[in-house]
Amino acid sequence: MIKVDIEEERKQILKRYRKLLRLAKPLLKPGDAKLIKKAFNVASEAHKEMRRKSGEPYIYHPLEVALICVEEIGLGTTSIIAALLHDVVEDTDMELEDIEREFGVKVAQIIDGLTKIAGVFDYGSSQQAENFRKMLLTLSDDVRVILIKLADRLNNMRTLDSMPRHKQLKIGSETKYLYAPLAHRLGLYSIKSELEDLYLKFMDKEDYDFITKKINDTRVSRNKFIKTFIAPIEKELKEQGFKFVIKGRPKSVYSIYNKMKKQNIPFEEVFDLFAIRIIIDTSYENEKAACWQVYSIVTDFYRPNPNRLRDWISTPRANGYESLHTTAMSQTGQWVEVQIRTQRMDDIAERGYAAHWKYKEKENAPEKAAGSLDEWITQVRTLLENNDGSAIEFMDDFRGNLFHDEVFVFTPKGDLKVLPFDATALDFAFEIHTEVGAKCIGAKVNQKLVSLGHKLKNGDQVEILTSNKQKPSEDWLKSVVTSRAKAKIKDALKEEKKGYMLDGKEIVQRKLKQMKLDFTSETVEQLRAFFETKTTTEFYYKVGKGIIDATAIKSFKDFKQQKKSKKGPQLNFTDEKSFTKEIKNLKGPEHDQLLIGEDMDVVDYVLAKCCNPIPGDAVFGFVTVNEGIKIHRTACPNALELMSNHGNRVIKARWTSQQQIAFLAGLKIIGTDRVGLISDLTKVISNELKVNMRSITVDSDRGIFEGSIKLYVDSTNHLEKLIDNLSKVSGVLKVSRFD
Repeated sequence: MIKVDIEEERKQILKRYRKLLRLAKPLLKPGDAKLIKKAFNVASEAHKEMRRKSGEPYIYHPLEVALICVEEIGLGTTSIIAALLHDVVEDTDMELEDIEREFGVKVAQIIDGLTKIAGVFDYGSSQQAENFRKMLLTLSDDVRVILIKLADRLNNMRTLDSMPRHKQLKIGSETKYLYAPLAHRLGLYSIKSELEDLYLKFMDKEDYDFITKKINDTRVSRNKFIKTFIAPIEKELKEQGFKFVIKGRPKSVYSIYNKMKKQNIPFEEVFDLFAIRIIIDTSYENEKAACWQVYSIVTDFYRPNPNRLRDWISTPRANGYESLHTTAMSQTGQWVEVQIRTQRMDDIAERGYAAHWKYKEKENAPEKAAGSLDEWITQVRTLLENNDGSAIEFMDDFRGNLFHDEVFVFTPKGDLKVLPFDATALDFAFEIHTEVGAKCIGAKVNQKLVSLGHKLKNGDQVEILTSNKQKPSEDWLKSVVTSRAKAKIKDALKEEKKGYMLDGKEIVQRKLKQMKLDFTSETVEQLRAFFETKTTTEFYYKVGKGIIDATAIKSFKDFKQQKKSKKGPQLNFTDEKSFTKEIKNLKGPEHDQLLIGEDMDVVDYVLAKCCNPIPGDAVFGFVTVNEGIKIHRTACPNALELMSNHGNRVIKARWTSQQQIAFLAGLKIIGTDRVGLISDLTKVISNELKVNMRSITVDSDRGIFEGSIKLYVDSTNHLEKLIDNLSKVSGVLKVSRFD
């Protein structure tokens, strides 16, 4: 039992509360401090008996969320009160009506948006996706709901150490899948980076610790390098009378990890480990000229990479981000990213959405940056209004809206349109108008005729060609990336689909009557399962469209009769333990190499083909609809989506060390080509005990050897030993595992 020091905890609570008031002071209007105190007292009373998983008093959490809202996002009194009270309705007897009476309609609306949705969900639907859709519905009224939710998630991620492993996987994946892109879209870069870093810390601790150690080990030399790099720039800026601040910082842990994985390079080869930020204090009217002047000074001392110049001042990113980026070569031969921006731009880059309105309210404030965010919120509203599909489908569309990169393209008249990266001519058509999109037959890009699926590039000028005979088809959904285009195509298809569904229903009724079978919901459900369709409406649609041949329904009757005539002992198990025992008897003792679920039982499972887990891998179980429990590696390419959208179907699993079973693994080998290299590699593999090779493919080009080998091993230790031995072969530069 942990001894609790009540007095010390009380001091800590007051310390956090005073810090909150101190930071909020510049934002407070008369009477605000009293309201915050009242909200703090209500929250303290409501959560007084509650503790977090770490053992700390629960009130620490709402206080920390409120602190993030003020300190890191720059929100005001209403948000502070909502953050302090955000769990009160969900965790106590207090009702929304009580909140509204005490703190007003606005606070109650925000808390309603933050309170998790209750009720029953359809089997197979995702509770997280439903929660998220409900929260986003409040976006139409108040964007602060999302900002406070991001603060809530950031605090949960900072305190994730105390949670069990399967919860860490679920919450971490959901964060990376949804909340980090959302923070990026709202311009909250520091929060986005921290969420990604924390995701990596819990998902791949080994790599996280390795990169963190590398960054810490190079801190002294890095600081010395930055000092030398900025010295001449600093001197020149002072001489030219600029008011400025220069900050030097390494890239975030996750962005370094991402580059290492994507480009398959070691830490030392990451292109631009350092970033220098030059922040100048100047009037809004003079911003653009001043930034380019500073760029000119930087390039007087260091040679820039012309392919790495990014001008987000002339055309800000869709989330309002403005900055001038270049990558310059230092005297020591290292690339350094240099970001040039004004104090206003830096404030918006750090605090995102909230900062826009601070500047928007001022005189001569820029409309362009905040305007694009307003447009995005309008798009999300449209998506919410038009969406009547499943929550998962909605989540996919919404994530498509959280694009990281944009392309800037022009209409024939020269109007600029900003679209997500990978957007096509068809996306552009729907961006112009729904009717233009629906009748689009092709496009001219820079005067050349292209198809609907042609991907647009920066600077393209696009003219859309239409025909009154054209109408959207299912294939169009593969040719678009924007949620607007997807929603409009789905709307058009829905009407068409409705007709096919009614036809299909009539055909099914007629066929069942001919076969002397009753048209009941049970029979239709059996037909749906027999023809392997997800829903009865999908089954009707496929019959109506002719995808399922009406005559094939007869085979369903034959199947039913065949099943009825089969006689044999039926196994009935009254509890889970007898079921597990039966599986053990059937499979034999050699099967129990994986422990699954809360009680770490031995149950039946299937290994996922997408990542081929082997004993020793960090794994989790996923309850599928048709194939029982599937085991995936936590590093599986599909893990993020499964854990984010279906967290309620994720169960913990771990290997026990037991008898040797062969598992398929893949190795990629890169080296310098020489005579006898393949012979030496196969010798190492055949000498390794119990390793059988399934296949080997080799490619040699200009003296560089690349090989892929698939072989059977019994654990990660076994595989690592083999990798180590292969790495020692003369000429081999790198050996890595692939899925």
